[in-house]
Amino acid sequence: MEPIQPVRVRAVEGTTSTEREDALAVEEPLEIRLRETGAREVRTFAITMRTPGQDEALAAGLLFAEGVLRAREDLLEMSRPSDPRIDPELAANVIVATLSPAASARAEELRRGTVMGSACGVCGKTSIENVIPSDRPALATGMVVSYATLYALPGLLRERQSIFSRTGGLHAGALFDPQGGIAAIAEDIGRHNATDKLVGRAYLSDGLPLSDRILMVSGRAGFEIVQKAFAAGIPLVASVSAPSSLAVELADTGGVTLVGFLRGERFNVYTHPIRVIA
Repeated sequence: MEPIQPVRVRAVEGTTSTEREDALAVEEPLEIRLRETGAREVRTFAITMRTPGQDEALAAGLLFAEGVLRAREDLLEMSRPSDPRIDPELAANVIVATLSPAASARAEELRRGTVMGSACGVCGKTSIENVIPSDRPALATGMVVSYATLYALPGLLRERQSIFSRTGGLHAGALFDPQGGIAAIAEDIGRHNATDKLVGRAYLSDGLPLSDRILMVSGRAGFEIVQKAFAAGIPLVASVSAPSSLAVELADTGGVTLVGFLRGERFNVYTHPIRVIA
């Protein structure tokens, strides 16, 4: 399934208009189904609106952030529905994750009850206790990042947003090393999905925790972005826009350095400024 869909538009500028081709970022539902190893029963865990691509990483990242997956051995397999009666286009919007018994038990406690929109990272959670982990210590890392490195991140992120450059309709997240080298990038209709894709890719390659990485996101730094970064062990989150009050609260409690309004040569540091040096 392609992440871009062509469309015919009437473009108006001033008093003139022309017909031309344009491109839209695709938004489709992804249903994440779970199966315990050895069992035949499959149940739906969540349905999230996303831009197709890196679906396995997205599902793994979401399940990790939710607390279903903890160790790499919790996830035994990722697959598409194999029933020949299912339309191939429908199957492309379904991921089946086969879990260990322990992960399956956690999933049953945490299973979401709503469809998550492209702007929703925590919709459907049954309680705030399931969102804010009470048994996790604050992140502790000696990583430091210079002003110059932070100033360069928005431009580096924008340069690598290949789908955004064609549609203007996608968010992006990227992982950088402390010197500003880009380690991974993901684009999606939702900021939280882009973050899940990055974390999921690291989970699948046994690369967690990401204790030496910076997470840079386009748009706002909402609570769900900080929560996912904290779960993955990312010590510094930066965004081009504002954080929310709950994002700042969690970053402060969780030991995450939170940088907002990173534009040009200015930014605000909301929590744990010790990691940001001149």
